[in-house]
Amino acid sequence: MLGGGQLGRMFVVAARSMGYEVIVLDPDLQSPAGGLASEHLASGYDDREALDYLARHCAVVTTEFENIPADTLAYLAQTVAVHPSADALQVAQHRLREKEFFRQQGLDTADFLAIESDADIEGARDFAFPAILKTATLGYDGKGQVVCDSFAALVDAFQQMGGKPCVLEQRIDLACEVSVVLARSQSGEVTCFPIAENRHASGILDVTLVPAAITDELADKALDAAARIADGLDYCGVLAVEFFISSDARVLVNEMAPRPHNSGHYTLDACITSQFEQQLRMVCDLPAGSCELHRPVAMLNLLGDLWPVDGIPPWNEVLACDKAKLHLYGKKEARPGRKMGHINCLGDSREAAAALLEKVRQILS
Repeated sequence: MLGGGQLGRMFVVAARSMGYEVIVLDPDLQSPAGGLASEHLASGYDDREALDYLARHCAVVTTEFENIPADTLAYLAQTVAVHPSADALQVAQHRLREKEFFRQQGLDTADFLAIESDADIEGARDFAFPAILKTATLGYDGKGQVVCDSFAALVDAFQQMGGKPCVLEQRIDLACEVSVVLARSQSGEVTCFPIAENRHASGILDVTLVPAAITDELADKALDAAARIADGLDYCGVLAVEFFISSDARVLVNEMAPRPHNSGHYTLDACITSQFEQQLRMVCDLPAGSCELHRPVAMLNLLGDLWPVDGIPPWNEVLACDKAKLHLYGKKEARPGRKMGHINCLGDSREAAAALLEKVRQILS
């Protein structure tokens, strides 16, 4: 496993439960995944000695976040199976390449422009504002994004970004945001988990509700688009695709993540197979597990803001809600905005699950 954060940690749990040994490569000595792995290599992702060690000892290499250097995957692929591929990561690592790829697959996105120079800024005078300026690389959880209500605001935002390559994206009048988490096998078979409806706060995922409150027609469009993306990449593994559903009922691809996803954490308790077990099944060329949802669910992200200065949140009170399932990521330090864990709130209906989530939120507040 390249990467040792919480996604890698939950993958390690799934893999060890099914009898596999896992080596985690992550430079962080306190890596959440490294603490549970069979072995933790605390080295950089470009450390050839560490990569050669992985190639000698592993049957397959996979990743838990998209900013692993593509050259690292290409180097490993010379001697060991690597899923997802370096080519897939190169597309996902750059917003402009990603959006152009979506368009090449015949899919709709919000209108966008590449902003890489002052000349590009001039070309955006007639762009439809409000819009969002996003760095082309390394942006996540609302980082590297500035809302621009006017052309003058765009000029200021580009300077604020330090002139780094960016993408200017038209802001959508949203009905909701949804995501599709799918798995694609080495032979090209695609299986999809139920569509998740997502709500964000300050650019970070706050709540996921499943099933999503959208029509079957919109759901089918999102599922078809996600499968086309996976096929276009010749992808192997778990892939998440995020969508905007506009107020005029358009399905617009926002972005993709070539890995399990925060909005798929509900699968740990509400589906027959979790997204992490499914990732293991795909990269190890095993049959896909069932993606069936056996109970409606509402997932609440737990950020470091919830932690008292001295002590921990009131988990005893939370766990007194017997359909609330707590998952903590083993991070040693709680910081504002840092993802520390999540709680899956199960219910006999979507409404019951959402009500339990609000009860849990009130306890934590």
